[in-house]
Amino acid sequence: MLNFLKRKAPCAGEIETKKPAFFIRLREGLQKTRHRLIEGLADLTLGKKAVSAVLIEEIEDLLLGSDVGAAVTEEIIDDLNRKLDRKQLADGNAVWEILRKHLIALLQACEKPLLIDAVYKPYVILVVGVNGVGKTTSIGKLAHHFKKQGKRVMLAAGDTFRAAATEQLAIWAERNQLAFVAQHQGADSASVIYDAFQAAKARSTDILIADTAGRLHTKDNLMQELHKIKKVLAKLDAAAPHETLLVLDASIGQNSLVQAEVFHKVIQLTGVALTKLDGSAKGGMLFSVAKKLALPIRFIGFGENIEDLQVFSSENFVDALFDGVEKR
Repeated sequence: MLNFLKRKAPCAGEIETKKPAFFIRLREGLQKTRHRLIEGLADLTLGKKAVSAVLIEEIEDLLLGSDVGAAVTEEIIDDLNRKLDRKQLADGNAVWEILRKHLIALLQACEKPLLIDAVYKPYVILVVGVNGVGKTTSIGKLAHHFKKQGKRVMLAAGDTFRAAATEQLAIWAERNQLAFVAQHQGADSASVIYDAFQAAKARSTDILIADTAGRLHTKDNLMQELHKIKKVLAKLDAAAPHETLLVLDASIGQNSLVQAEVFHKVIQLTGVALTKLDGSAKGGMLFSVAKKLALPIRFIGFGENIEDLQVFSSENFVDALFDGVEKR
């Protein structure tokens, strides 16, 4: 795996190895978070000869202001204060390296790609989230991702409340040349997904990706509807859904963490996909999600292109955040 942070700088006359296109897109997509969080940390620490309690307080303010979250910030600041008391912080560069290692370690613990178990056919991915997070678009990109792997994929329009959602999913199905199951607007969502499972089974489909209606995490009746979907699926396959994937919007920061906690309590999530990183300066909330929930981070989305939903890699994510900052 490439490590862009540790790569040797080119000597005079050398041409620097070109970085992969996906890395460039990720780096650009994280520009607002880079500017707010990483460049801010660099300004506070790099080149500083003395480390003081005042500096650590400034770091604390920056972390909180970048939506890293209270729990993560407290852990980092406590560690820095302990090292300061023990005179283990030689200079600002040492603080920078400690911060970097903390952030890497947090994400590495949640780096667990979604692996499709061929024992289950179809392997059911139930996609959930609140309104407006980009669920349907993420499903289209997810379908493309698995089709590239040679998987046979079917989509189920379980969001029966919004006609636009069904239409949008139909477009994605056509674009990816995938089988697609839908019913009329207002139909029972569990019924749609039940029919889709049976159709996927009959066609030897590898993966069934089921959309669900966007619902506020505060609406108990809507959240309970997800229970019904899971019960219906369990009648067909006791292990289904095999993945319950929550889509979160990075642009709303710590509110995403509240959503995730409620969804996880109600239906037991198995993974998270984070969208809209390219439009937000609040990408620091990913560290908070990793710390508070300890759920696998499956995918991140940072653009409108079909390729812009990427399998989450802590190394690539941190490299993209830190790349080139020390050389400014």
